[in-house]
Amino acid sequence: MNSISPNLNIMIRAAEKASKTIIRDFGEIENLQVSKKGPRDFVTKTDKRVEEILIDELTKYKKNFSFLTEESGRIEKRDADNVWIIDPIDGTTNFLHGIPHFAISIALKIDNELRSALIHDPIKNEIYFAEQNNGAYFNNHRIHVSRKNNLEECLFSSNSDGIKYAYPSLNMRNSGCAALDLAYVGSGRLDGYFHNNINLWDIAAGILIVKEAGGTLNDMSKYNDDSINIRAASSYIYSEMMEKIDKF
Repeated sequence: MNSISPNLNIMIRAAEKASKTIIRDFGEIENLQVSKKGPRDFVTKTDKRVEEILIDELTKYKKNFSFLTEESGRIEKRDADNVWIIDPIDGTTNFLHGIPHFAISIALKIDNELRSALIHDPIKNEIYFAEQNNGAYFNNHRIHVSRKNNLEECLFSSNSDGIKYAYPSLNMRNSGCAALDLAYVGSGRLDGYFHNNINLWDIAAGILIVKEAGGTLNDMSKYNDDSINIRAASSYIYSEMMEKIDKF
C-alpha cells in the first residue's frame, strides 16, 4: 500500500473517535426498542452528536475547510474550494432498529474533485478508503471490483424503488446503507448499485472508492447535491446492468 495522505489520516482519526459514540449508543438501542417512547429521539441525538465530533476533529487540523453535511447542510468557511462531505450515520434506519449495518462516511472534495474517501463500519470494524490515483483499500488491503461477467451470478443493490423496477431481471438486495453498498461494489461483495434522487453525502466517499477500485460510474455532474441518480458497477457488468435499468 502506498503511504496515505495527511488528509486521509485526519479522516481516519476523526472517524475512529466518532465511532466510540456510535458503538456506545448502539448498545443502548436494544433496551429502547421495547420502551413506549422508542429509540427515535435517542438516535436523532446520536446522529447530531457524531456529526459534531467529526466537524470538531476535522476543523482541528483544517480550520478553514468548508463542510457539506447531512445534519447541518453547508458550512461555508474561508476555504470554499476544500470541502469535507459528511454523513455521520449512513443507514440511520438500521441503527434505529438495532440492525448492525451502518457507517460513517467522509469525503474530501478539492477544487470540485473528490480526492479522499473513507467509509467506516464501526460495528464490524471495517474501514474502506481511497485516494485519487492511489487505489482503494479495505482494512489496508488493496481492493478491486468483481470480475464476474455473467449477469445471473451477480448481486445488485438499490432502494425499494430500484428493487421494484429491476427485481424481475436482476438479483437484488436493499441493505439500507448506500455508503456500504458502494464500498461493497468496490470490494467485489456486490457487483453493482443504483439509486435515484439520493444525496451527495450518502455517496461521495463511495463514488471515489468504486472509481479507484476499477469500477464504472455514470456522469453525475448534471445533478444537484440532494437529487443525484447514481449508477455504479464492476466494469465487467456495467453495460448489462444499464440495459436492465434503462428506463429507471
